[in-house]
Amino acid sequence: LPGSVFLGFVAIFPFFAIKAGVNDQFAQFYGGTSLLIMVGVVLDTLQQVEQYLIMRHYDGLMKTGRIKGRSSVGGAITG
Repeated sequence: LPGSVFLGFVAIFPFFAIKAGVNDQFAQFYGGTSLLIMVGVVLDTLQQVEQYLIMRHYDGLMKTGRIKGRSSVGGAITG
């Protein structure tokens, strides 16, 4: 549903921009394909930053050998 709403917004954005008095060439440039490409690049960049932060967290976990905040006191879990 969010994807379809976004595509609908991209489709009608140039129309409303032109009605608001924005230059026709500017409205057409930021409507349609170029807007989809810009959003795709931003989402990909955010995903890469998130993956980097997750890997950094796991690298810290691998160096210490245990999860921060847990102690070995209290017995082992058997199962």
